[in-house]
Amino acid sequence: MIRSLPRRSRAIGATVLMALAVPASARAPEIVPYLWTNVKVGAGGYAPNIVFSPAERGLAYLRTDMGGAYRWDDQEQRWLPLQDGNAVESYMGIESIAPDPRNPDIVYMAAGMNAGQPAAILRSVDRGRSWRITPVPFAMGGNEDGRGLGERLAVDPNQTRRLFFGSRHDGLWRSDDAGATWAKVSSFPVAGLGPPAPRKTHGGVSFVSIDGTSGGEGRPSRRIWAGVADQGEVHLYRSDDSGQTWVAVTGPAMLAAKGVVDARGVLWVGYASGLGPSGIATGAVWRYEADGRGRDVTPTAWRETGAEGAFLGVSVSRMTPGTVAVTTVDRYRRGDSLWISRDDGRSWDDVGLRSRRDVSETPFLLHEGKGADFGHWISGLAIDPFDPAHVAYTTGATVYATHGVSSTSVNWTPWTKGIEQTAVITLASPTGGAPLISGFGDLAGFIHDDLDRSPQPTFINPYMSNTNNIDYAGLRPNVIVRSGSLYLDRLREASMGRSEDGGRTWTMVKLPSMGDPAKREDLNGDWPISVSADGATIVVATPVPQVSRDRGHSWSVVRGLPGKTRAVADKRDPRLFYAVDVYRGRVLVSRDAAASFASVAARGLPAGLSRAGRQDREAQSALVVAPSRTGTLWLQAGERLFLSNDAGQSFVPASGNLRVELYGLGKNGLFAVGTLDGVHGVWRSVDRGGSWSRIDDDAHRWGARYRVISGDPRREGRVYIGTDGRGLFYGDPTEVQ
Repeated sequence: MIRSLPRRSRAIGATVLMALAVPASARAPEIVPYLWTNVKVGAGGYAPNIVFSPAERGLAYLRTDMGGAYRWDDQEQRWLPLQDGNAVESYMGIESIAPDPRNPDIVYMAAGMNAGQPAAILRSVDRGRSWRITPVPFAMGGNEDGRGLGERLAVDPNQTRRLFFGSRHDGLWRSDDAGATWAKVSSFPVAGLGPPAPRKTHGGVSFVSIDGTSGGEGRPSRRIWAGVADQGEVHLYRSDDSGQTWVAVTGPAMLAAKGVVDARGVLWVGYASGLGPSGIATGAVWRYEADGRGRDVTPTAWRETGAEGAFLGVSVSRMTPGTVAVTTVDRYRRGDSLWISRDDGRSWDDVGLRSRRDVSETPFLLHEGKGADFGHWISGLAIDPFDPAHVAYTTGATVYATHGVSSTSVNWTPWTKGIEQTAVITLASPTGGAPLISGFGDLAGFIHDDLDRSPQPTFINPYMSNTNNIDYAGLRPNVIVRSGSLYLDRLREASMGRSEDGGRTWTMVKLPSMGDPAKREDLNGDWPISVSADGATIVVATPVPQVSRDRGHSWSVVRGLPGKTRAVADKRDPRLFYAVDVYRGRVLVSRDAAASFASVAARGLPAGLSRAGRQDREAQSALVVAPSRTGTLWLQAGERLFLSNDAGQSFVPASGNLRVELYGLGKNGLFAVGTLDGVHGVWRSVDRGGSWSRIDDDAHRWGARYRVISGDPRREGRVYIGTDGRGLFYGDPTEVQ
């Protein structure tokens, strides 16, 4: 046998407090108190797993792949975000989560977005209200393939200061001091695979499951199981001496994806042919006795219907031994489902066949134009340890729960109050109609008439999974245009739409066919669309820019506007459009409703405009026009803002000492994400960039994953922020300024 853990030879544990992630400043800028509230969608993203605490009824944790972690508060009956004060982007991707099995106040998390970003073990003694952070040398992949595996982090129920963590690239690790320091378990047969190849990842040690029946209180558990999700002959190992030595365990020639031990010491394993959550061809379910004897207990009906997909959700009932549930993933032809066995896997009940879903509280789930199905990317599954009828599972878009899994008809409802985990691409706050229009990744986008209610889906005709650009007519704000792209290639006629009724209904905006017929440049969703102040003119920044004056029925080429260059409409004068030619360093203006563009003097700008904001299809425009005054426009060049009051003829600096990343306009105010005096945050200026006040705070950092920002042209002080993972926020000053 290979011998065990060395003496602290690789111990690490530089512990820091979460608050220390915020950079210090010699001179604190002025802070204006703001109230921050999520614009409600109701979950919206992939949550790889949900974990109930075995120590207290009504306590559960949810981990997401890019929006941090949540705790269910049974008294408040809502999910509470646990990392809003975190300012480290990578820590919002949660690789694993483990509540202490005896003390309900203690919980641990493994945090790290991907192999190229920082990773840490987070420890809390107050249910996630605050965290101590131990940076670790082993990389994680909270937002990589394989994030539905697990759980990789395990607490010994008999000696709770003893933890194990299965890493993707560097073997098995152990802590004997409640996660403060870690040392590699050198005796574990899979030592590590090293850094992954570009755009690839490892599954590594996919789960650690500790058999609490093999020890006693104060004495460490002796039996530990560890799964492996990389190619090789062995995918499951067992230790009977607390991790000192390990033996291989026989199983199918597939990756060990998810493993849990029940109250009798029986191990249940879901196997998969790939890491997931996509690209899995087949799988299996196995049951193992404590001595390692295993048998295949895969649901027979699943095999008979094509054996498609695998099993990434596995959960056991603590109160009813022999009861186990599994969920499928990547079962596209028949649809994913949940299977439950009450006789140790001898027979299985397909719960999906008798399931109904009520999504009236989160109607956004109907965004694809079909009824709410059982779900996709199902990898999280949990049976309540205190109530075997209470079962929850996670999907790529929501969390479902039922309190009647044994009923003839099983009713599922979204268990999402408080969860907002979405990637926001773009947004607009128009001068009339709904206060907010959003563009999301995966969910298309919404008209938000009520910021505190989940929106109805209206972004159809065409339906695009990603909305990349939104514009409205300044004088007729009920006229809205949008462009977008599909996450998966599907047959489609257009990648743009126009609405005449504030986004309630849409008509396709079809461009002339251009580019390679196999690629169709007019359909790929890369090109921003804009609409004139009166709603009559539409301009699209295709490789050959196009303009239409009859709602997109006919088109002509825009003269003087370089290909792929975004045109921005003046919000008051229908004849005026503006553009920045970053390749030639010019500001362009059209005075004939985008028929032609010409260069203007643009005095006062720095030499060269090649850094005038991001240029990709999801980028917020570097050029923004004031909604209330003709010819007033703002331009971001590098980290500085410039203001023109004469339709681009001249510009003056307008950001002071703020290093700007994103910015937007509001009523009598300017908002920005940036850094001032060493402090990174969200800022507001009421004197056209002459001075700035910080409006976020150390409790509202959201991983510093900002995508878009805009003020409200009708409500002074109101600002909207789109994040990459924690959803959409609106902020208001808490006192009259």
